[in-house]
Amino acid sequence: MVDIQKIQTFLYAAETSSLSEAAKQLHLTQPAVSHQIKLLERELGVKLFTRNNTGLKITEAGELLLPWARRLLHDMSDLKDMMLSTQEVFAGELRIMCSTSVGKYILPQLTARFCLRYPKVKARILACGAEKNALRLLEGDAHLGVISRETSDKGVESQEFFRDTIHLVVPSNHRWAERSSIEPSELVHEPMLLREETSGTRWVMLTELSKFDISLEDLNVFLEIGGAEGIMEAISHGYGVSFVSELASKHLRELGRAVSVPVNGLNIRRTIYMARKRISDPHRPRDVFWSFIHAPENSDLLSRQ
Repeated sequence: MVDIQKIQTFLYAAETSSLSEAAKQLHLTQPAVSHQIKLLERELGVKLFTRNNTGLKITEAGELLLPWARRLLHDMSDLKDMMLSTQEVFAGELRIMCSTSVGKYILPQLTARFCLRYPKVKARILACGAEKNALRLLEGDAHLGVISRETSDKGVESQEFFRDTIHLVVPSNHRWAERSSIEPSELVHEPMLLREETSGTRWVMLTELSKFDISLEDLNVFLEIGGAEGIMEAISHGYGVSFVSELASKHLRELGRAVSVPVNGLNIRRTIYMARKRISDPHRPRDVFWSFIHAPENSDLLSRQ
């Protein structure tokens, strides 16, 4: 029978593509890690990795094993949590997937407050692309997920987390910086910095601009950048303008390196959601956090704009 330790060793090796890094994280020697992987390959009758000068390369069999390995380890963790809950001890692991850039301005502080209240809960915030978030929730990689749009997946339910305002942000020395507002039509010829295709900010921006018959093809897209921080750095150095979250732009605006400029007729607000699997086994850290989000003492975080 394949034991959990071998599965865990395989998972660390697959995620790091390095025997030495896996050994470091598992607090084992490299030969011990290599031996466990060889034993697992022998038991399963397949080759899980090939080795080359750059490290480990996972095989097709290894790729097939990967989601099963993750699910098995998570199920074991949840089993331990469930046993603890029968002893009236509020403890366990809480994994929260965050697929939206703006979520990290609120989620870490909220989670930290939760952990201070419930010190026996071990929380982890995991980064994830928006399109994969709901699927990974269903597969058991996370107990909760922060997403920028409500999912159509019937197996996942969501509640409002917080609301975000999106502004047009320009360099502090830009000709629009002193303007009280601009017209939407003025955006067409200005070098525009754009978020990646899966970005919630990009989606809501294009949705609002379509009301003025302005499409992606009409914009003068200078550069596409994955991440709000990269967008803000490019703006502050004068490389273009962009629509950015109020939270993501706040720091550089306060430093005087960027300015938000109203666009007549545009009032872009979006809702960020917290999601969880609709039907699942009881999990106390997840279910208590679900309610903790909107506790009165957290109103200062959720209203940060």
